[in-house]
Amino acid sequence: MKSLTEYFKKLQDMSQAQRETFLIHSCPELIECVRQVGFLPLLESGIVGFCAEGLMAEECRFTQFADGSWEWPLWGWKGSVVREAGCLYGKFFAGKTGFVSRDWWPDFYNWRRSRYPSPEEDSIESLILCTLREHGSMIARELRAECGMTGPKMRSRFDAFVGRLQMSCHIVTEDFVYPVDKHGREYGFGWSLLTTPERLIGPEECRTDRSPQESYRRMEAHLTSLLPGASQKQIAKLLK
Repeated sequence: MKSLTEYFKKLQDMSQAQRETFLIHSCPELIECVRQVGFLPLLESGIVGFCAEGLMAEECRFTQFADGSWEWPLWGWKGSVVREAGCLYGKFFAGKTGFVSRDWWPDFYNWRRSRYPSPEEDSIESLILCTLREHGSMIARELRAECGMTGPKMRSRFDAFVGRLQMSCHIVTEDFVYPVDKHGREYGFGWSLLTTPERLIGPEECRTDRSPQESYRRMEAHLTSLLPGASQKQIAKLLK
């Protein structure tokens, strides 16, 4: 794969034909992309072209067929990227999902943990996090049930709590679990298998000697260089 840094720097001046040479056609190329750019939202991020979906070749984008079935290679690759690239995945970017590479995770973790205080004792967020730590990893709906959040309208509340815990780098997605039909084929959008980053990659891989402000400046400089067409406000929104 050609340098994604070159792609983003020249994106606004490229013709469609030129862009085609940088687009992603396979899961290994997506893995390489995450390693190159460090931070990659899955879907639209507010910065033109800066998301995995925006980098997909036409045959890898969402397609719905006349019978109601659909095909979306990118969606199926998420778990493989997490497992094979060793990156972290969750609702990291303004509450939207995306990838952070292992190289950049310590700075991202360092900055976000300084921005979001740890859940208060006896809070619902603390209950969710303690339950997850006790079990190691859990499918989201099983975690919700274990926490007793099964009543009317509780799913949306639970999702909001988990979303905040992902934004604060307390919870990440370890993999995706899919139901299987009578023919043994996986189907549907799958369920997130949640865990903590410390369990997934180890506590040492989450640490850096830099201060939170130093981590932020380092990430900001990287994204500013990578995305010269983005404003400082847009970059700050990705990292806040």
